[in-house]
Amino acid sequence: MGRVFIKTFGCQANKSDSERILGDYLSRGFTETQDWKTADEIVINSCSVRRSAEDRVRGFILNIEKHFAGSKKPKIILTGCMLFRNEAEIREFLPGIDEVLPINEVGFNQAAIRKDKVHAWVPISSGCNSFCTYCIVPYSRGREISRPAEEIISEVTDLATSGYKSITLLGQNVNSFGLEKEGIGLRKLYMESHLDPQELPSNQTQYKKPTTTPPFVTLLQKISQIKGIEKISFFTSNPWDFYDELIEEIATNPKIDRFIHLPVQSGSDRILKKMNRGYTRQSYLNLITKIKTKIPEAVFGTDIIVGFPGETDEDFQDTLDLVKEVGFKVGFVARYSPRPGTISSKLYPDDVTPAVKKKRWEILDKIINKDNLSVRPLVP
Repeated sequence: MGRVFIKTFGCQANKSDSERILGDYLSRGFTETQDWKTADEIVINSCSVRRSAEDRVRGFILNIEKHFAGSKKPKIILTGCMLFRNEAEIREFLPGIDEVLPINEVGFNQAAIRKDKVHAWVPISSGCNSFCTYCIVPYSRGREISRPAEEIISEVTDLATSGYKSITLLGQNVNSFGLEKEGIGLRKLYMESHLDPQELPSNQTQYKKPTTTPPFVTLLQKISQIKGIEKISFFTSNPWDFYDELIEEIATNPKIDRFIHLPVQSGSDRILKKMNRGYTRQSYLNLITKIKTKIPEAVFGTDIIVGFPGETDEDFQDTLDLVKEVGFKVGFVARYSPRPGTISSKLYPDDVTPAVKKKRWEILDKIINKDNLSVRPLVP
């Protein structure tokens, strides 16, 4: 059939998707090449979390076109999060592509092709229902859908049989796996493009509180019983659905990783409200305290956005104080970038200067990442 090269930008979810894309290609008779210059088809799994990520995709395509100028170039296929735009917009921004492939059209019908033979990424859900105002995921990946638990257990069992000892369960919010959706305010937030800031929903979970053991906890328990699996990690958790039962399971289950990635995004209540994050500064700190009390060996990672519209020096200081209080060992710090179609891009002017964003990023990156370099946990 030919040779395929897959270029992946962005997060672990994209890396996992690329493993499945490769599995689909190989099942159709393609072989993989590690050199895009020798490929017949190039699949670009794109990220759109910030404009800089999109610029890297564009730069890669320009390099391909430059290399093949005057000769037949490979077929270029775009998938991933940049597909939140309609196809006409994509082709205007990236005229060099030949085809767009929605990621949800590449399912689980073929086994993922994993390069790591000890650790595996295992997606348990796709999409998101939370609608943080800055985030493109609900638009690029759609509403949250949980995979059937039986399908996940079967995949992990096969991995264990093949010699895998460590897995990381992936989801935009793994805690909400299998939960019944509440959906308060989401339709209004999603459908209207000219919202008044005062109309944003109040801080809230987007899911009904489970009356029995949360499905994600039950999933962890079942995976823990699979012979051969020695370590279970998960990525990412959201603070509003981190139930007591999950804390108890981590505390009592030696197979579950004590590294907990818990995005906070900001330490300012005012900014958290504008982000529609669904919790307050104090409720986040209360959760951290509860986890540390039950799991003294727990270490924390986080995501933080600096320079969100309207972020003042006082707001940033709140974030800085929270970071020092929690003691994060890993931090993915990002400078705010308005994403077309998101609520924040429609409601709030991008009024924090690039220089201020850069300075705040440098401060947090040094405190969380560089100063902790010798004690950082290994993230799979």
